[in-house]
Amino acid sequence: MATAKRRHVPWLSLVLGLIAAIIVVWWLFGANARAYAQAGTGYAAKTACSCRHISGRELGDCDEDFLPGMGLIMLSEDAEERRVTARVPLIASTTAQYRKGFGCVLEPWEG
Repeated sequence: MATAKRRHVPWLSLVLGLIAAIIVVWWLFGANARAYAQAGTGYAAKTACSCRHISGRELGDCDEDFLPGMGLIMLSEDAEERRVTARVPLIASTTAQYRKGFGCVLEPWEG
């Protein structure tokens, strides 16, 4: 009985194919992805800052206030500065800071 030979795809071909696919997807949808990520991080930073520094809740509880589909956004806090930063890794980042009398204010976006 003859056995079929398995063809092994080199790892390099798989990696290059994956990189090419990512470049094509980014080229097609990149501008929209950046815009949505920037808007999402702005919403998340303001919401989490208010949750943390106005409501007094723990930062880990603040993501309960996010809208569906915001699972990629990561939060970090600078407690001394009363500042919360929301990030979508490698795409967008926005910071909101609590200011007495104004509440949580977004820092200006760059470019």
